Amino acid sequence: MPQLRPGLVVALLVSAGICAARAQDRETFRIRKGTTVTVQVTKGGLLSFAGHDHEIAAPATEGQIVFDRADVSRSSVRLVFDAAAAKVTGKGEPAADVPEVQRVMESDRVLDVKRYPTMTFESRSISRTASSASAMTLRIEGELTLHGVTRRVTAQGVQVRVDGDRLSAEGKVEIRQSDFGIRPVTAAGGTVRVKDEVTIVFAITADRG
Repeated sequence: MPQLRPGLVVALLVSAGICAARAQDRETFRIRKGTTVTVQVTKGGLLSFAGHDHEIAAPATEGQIVFDRADVSRSSVRLVFDAAAAKVTGKGEPAADVPEVQRVMESDRVLDVKRYPTMTFESRSISRTASSASAMTLRIEGELTLHGVTRRVTAQGVQVRVDGDRLSAEGKVEIRQSDFGIRPVTAAGGTVRVKDEVTIVFAITADRG
């Protein structure tokens, strides 16, 4: 059996050490099944035909965040939400409007939850744009599947913090309803129209493990 040269052995050991160190830098966080993620839809959004902002609570059925502090480009995000279980919380709008907003959100006019019961997001590119002692600011590009359609979206200025065994991420994603096959809602015989553009504000918490 041929013997390895000392220089080659050293190089292999160094390489193995680097790989092991990189593996240790990567931490896995999971969103617990049933965790509720709050989505804020602003005026001009999916459901703003009544002239109010709306808050929607959508439970996550599955979610994993792999975070590499040393090299965030090696990080990844995958989230699955239960669109069929999404609820309008009623925060900031008349209680009498909530049932109708809920009905329209679930209907084939918007999410069509009977045909498309889940929403998913999977990252494709993550980069750091700024950092401080307590947080990192990231730019996350990925694929959002909504209403049965998958489109590339970008979340700018995502604030990520790791506190012990908990990771939190806050940011927003801007989309157009028409990109996902959703026709902006109209009401009052067409005299009230919503904008095609939607801003979804999110706050996600995940636990290590």
